[in-house]
This record gives sequence, structure tokens and C-alpha cells, in this order.
Amino acid sequence: MHPVPPRGNGDSSTTLVVALVVPLQGPAGIFGPSCELAAQLAAEELNAAGGVLDREVRLVTVDGGASPERVAAEVEALVSLRAVDGVVGWHTSAVRQALLPRIAGRVPYVYTAQYEGGERTPGVFLTGETDAAQLLPAMRVLAEATGARRWCTVGNNYVWPRVTARAAQRYVRACGGLVRDEVFVPLGTHEFGPVLRRIERCEADAVLMLLVGDDAARFNRAFAAYGLHQRCLRLSTHMDENILLATGAEAATDGLWATAGFFETLATAESLDFSARYAARFGVEAPVVGSPGESCFEGVRLLAALAERARSLDVRAMCVVGETVSYEGPRGAVRLRGNHLTQRLYLARADAFDFHIVTQL
Repeated sequence: MHPVPPRGNGDSSTTLVVALVVPLQGPAGIFGPSCELAAQLAAEELNAAGGVLDREVRLVTVDGGASPERVAAEVEALVSLRAVDGVVGWHTSAVRQALLPRIAGRVPYVYTAQYEGGERTPGVFLTGETDAAQLLPAMRVLAEATGARRWCTVGNNYVWPRVTARAAQRYVRACGGLVRDEVFVPLGTHEFGPVLRRIERCEADAVLMLLVGDDAARFNRAFAAYGLHQRCLRLSTHMDENILLATGAEAATDGLWATAGFFETLATAESLDFSARYAARFGVEAPVVGSPGESCFEGVRLLAALAERARSLDVRAMCVVGETVSYEGPRGAVRLRGNHLTQRLYLARADAFDFHIVTQL
């Protein structure tokens, strides 16, 4: 965690301090650098425009890749010390569930990750994609386009993959197929041989990948080395360009699909402008901003929009105005419905280090 100077002498009236909870270690640590830089860009642009409620926005990074209990304790301490005014970040659902009992209702909390859905806690605002809106339409498109019917789910062993796998059972049946097997592995898994043999034995022609970060990259390399890419497609709801880079050019990405609300190759005026601003600020060799990184930019923007609309950082006031909040971001104009962001979703095919968007879902 970055050190936080104590407030005093009216500091709280001139700064708005946001705890940015993003992974800096572990399997999801691959997303951390782009998450930090994208959020920094959002804060700098807000400050250049006069700040939020006439206050300068300042980010304090908390390592969301530590154990959920440790992350929750660090964030709770910041909130209890009144060192932060809000919490924004991309992190696993396990971290979110550990955080909620400690900070819900005390400060606004913007959770930006794609997740399993169903979060309705007052004062928690969500910008990420949900399974119901994202996974079923993607499976339907792939079933119609490729004939895939026999699925195997491979996921990390925690709440998001487990809940999503249960939903996937229904979605696959709705598409005329069947989930033949489910395999869950610990975060940080390196050896996927037993998993690949189970995929082969159940004769799957499609794999639902619910793996995080580096685990997904290692699985992709093992999948290609085993030769399964020649007869079995993969679909991920948690894949970005950084994972493709980690997978490596030597590992075939044939038949690898992803669904998300943002890809670096999204060719809209808003996304192209965002990419240009990001490159101008951090250089063309900065970490690629895929969906997790872009979500942190939007998380900071959403917190600002809520505060400005409510004219306050009070959680209850933000909940009251939530349905009326909208803003322009890298994905164009977006608006809250309840406590979730409405958004366009895309299905894309991997090609080496890029995703080519095939259709809007």
C-alpha cells in the first residue's frame, strides 16, 4: 500500500482521496500496471478540469492481489482513519466479498471487474460486465457459428468461477448443448496436465475458461502444446490483451474467443481518443489497456459523476441519484441502471496478440 499522509488543517476540504484496490501480485497481478495507469489518467484529467466538488483527486493504491482478509483489513483501516473518501478497483470477487462487511455504507465503493452478478448492496456501484448479459449471448453465437455443443468448464476455485459455472449449465442447455465436465483449480496453478486429460476424455468441443490472469496464460500454453486447439474452442469472459502477450506467440490462439465490454482494438471515436490520450501521457510502450485497465479509468470517472450529481460524497445521497448518473467514457455514453452500469458487449476472436471484434452482443 502506498503511504497516506495524515489529513489536517483543512486537507479534507481540498482533496478527494480514493483507495485504488488493484492486484499487484498473484495471478491477477498481470492487470495491475494498466489498472494503475488508467486510473491515474482519469484522476489527472479530472484535476485538469477543476477536480471533483472543487477538490483535487488523489489515488492511494492498495494491493488487491494479497489475501482477501489482508486487503479488507487495509482498506477498512484507511476508511476508519478517514484517510480515504471512496474505494475504486478491479479485484476478484473474493476480495469484494471480504471488503463489503467492513466498508459498505461508510464510503462509496465502485467495483469495476467483470463478475458473477447479483450484487445489490447499497453504496456499491458496479461498472463491470455480468454473466447474464455477457455469457449466454456469446455462447449462443458460438453454438450457431461453430456447432459447439459439448462444453467443459475450467476455472479457478473461488466464488466467481463457481457461481458462473452454475449459470453456464443453464446457458449451455438453452443453446442446445451440455456441460460434460467441470474442473476447478487453485489460484496460481502451474500444472494443467490432469485438466487437459479430462477435457480430452469428456470429448468437449468447447471450453469455458474461468481462469484469472497468469493462470489463463499458462493454461493457453498447455492447451496448445497438448494439441487441443485443433479441435476445441475456448471462450473466456476474463481475457484481455495482457494475457495474450503472456501466452506468447509460440502458443496457438486458434479458436480462442473472449467477450467483454472493451477491447484495445475497439474502433470507436471514444476508444480511439482514449488510446491516444493514454499513449501521449505514458508512452507507446506503456502496458496495454484491456478491459480491466479501462474499467479502472471508468471507475474513477463514475465515482466523480456520482459525487458531482449528489453534490456530496455521502453514500446515501449517491444512492438516491444513482439512476440519473451518466458520463462519457472510452466506451461512449454510459448510464447506471440500479447500481450496475449499462453497456455494450462484444465478442472477439484472438489472433496472436490482438483481439478482433466479431460482433456486438
